[in-house]
Amino acid sequence: MKTVAVVGAGIGGLSAAIVLAASGAHVDVFERAPTPGGKMREALVAGRTLDVGPTVLTMRWALDQVFAAAGTTLDDHVRLTRASTLARHTWVDGTTLDLHADRARSAEAIAALAGRREADRYVEFCAHAKRIYDSVERPFLRSQRPTPMAVLRESASAGLGIFARIDAHRTMWRALATHFEDARLRQLFARYATYSGSSPLEAPATLNLIAHVEQEGVFVVAGGMFRLVHALVAIARSMGVMFRFNAEIDEIVVERGRVAGVRLASGEDVRSDAVVLNADVSALADGRFGSMAARGARGATLVDRSSSALTWAVVGAANGRALHRHNVFFSADYEREVRELHEDRVLPRDPTVYVCAQDRDDESHDSPREGDERFFIIVNAPPLGDRALPSPSEIDACETRAFEGMERRGVSLQATSMVRTTPADFERLFPSTGGALYGRATHGMGAALSRPSARASTRGLYLAGGSVHPGAGVPMASLSGQLAASALLEDFASTRTYPTVGTRGSISTP
Repeated sequence: MKTVAVVGAGIGGLSAAIVLAASGAHVDVFERAPTPGGKMREALVAGRTLDVGPTVLTMRWALDQVFAAAGTTLDDHVRLTRASTLARHTWVDGTTLDLHADRARSAEAIAALAGRREADRYVEFCAHAKRIYDSVERPFLRSQRPTPMAVLRESASAGLGIFARIDAHRTMWRALATHFEDARLRQLFARYATYSGSSPLEAPATLNLIAHVEQEGVFVVAGGMFRLVHALVAIARSMGVMFRFNAEIDEIVVERGRVAGVRLASGEDVRSDAVVLNADVSALADGRFGSMAARGARGATLVDRSSSALTWAVVGAANGRALHRHNVFFSADYEREVRELHEDRVLPRDPTVYVCAQDRDDESHDSPREGDERFFIIVNAPPLGDRALPSPSEIDACETRAFEGMERRGVSLQATSMVRTTPADFERLFPSTGGALYGRATHGMGAALSRPSARASTRGLYLAGGSVHPGAGVPMASLSGQLAASALLEDFASTRTYPTVGTRGSISTP
């Protein structure tokens, strides 16, 4: 039985631990924080818990694979509700659009907002987004190390035309101008670039596939997203995985060119045959896990960091315009906002604000409601937390602008209690990132192919998390952990230690 140390109990680390344990490995998980989850976090505000990370689950099949590896199902452990309304969008002119899971219903809402021709354009856009997704799912999402040749091999019938189909040669901003005439709709769908912390002015139009991902299903977890973390930890423990919290790793020990274990900040050495590192790869490259291990991540420092965020976990009351569970209040000039964030690296003067009203379902139209509610509010911010930027005064000013901006768009929030998180806070939680929440920004047609793969160059070291392939977000992080486990199992397969069967480009299963 081989021993594996998993460093980091985020979704990627938990997914890797379960797949490895299911394949016969002895797995120890080390987490520097007192609780698991990584970026899937919850906060206690006024005695109430709030999700203060991801608020929904998409691509649930990625998590279904992890639960299946453990011989169970996702539905056996958490209750999921498929959202019928994806989000309510409000612009400064007072217009509002609800985007629905039902495409026909969304088309009717768009027709009411912008006319029948724009509704038809929306239907065409959804079909385009599906073609992109279908073209990249197997050669990219399920591949250990995607390359242009791998995409060609998986799409032999399409030939070189596959690259036109995935729309990688254009930016999202440019592509959306051909799909929609109404500036509000271009703004709405350009916001999908922020799901990877990127600028729609620089991100490839391939990211328009996110529109299809949402059509395939957006799920709310009963009791909050952190219930998913609890379920993964419980399953892992039932399979013999051992967890150690408040266990910071000082060094990934490398001997004779391969991993030999980990050394804790306490000085304790723990031997292992392999290590799966579920941390931002920039921390590895910066030497936070030792100079020898850093050689396994040459060139992985974050040059083009994704965005960070200012967030507010609020218990309070909402007055004014009706809220759904998910709400977006758009800036008046989205292009200017994006340039301020990604080019000038400053907090936007007029920020787009996302509000998750966690006590409402996706069909709620009642406002105001009696008693205090829970709200999670997000504004994108530059990833400068390691430089003590933005400054406290800039953050205070942005907070004022964000809440006043919501008021101008018809919603007033009165906070009874509030917890704010800044890029500097995210840097402390996730060192060497500056607070960047998605690893490297997806800018340029080759960006998605340049993320580090599961195998580090140091033998026995494997990488998982949102900063490595296939990218950021709950399902992608889970896939990264599964790919890391698959790579490890393939590398040890010659010893016949693990009874696994795998095919090239797939997730190995017991």
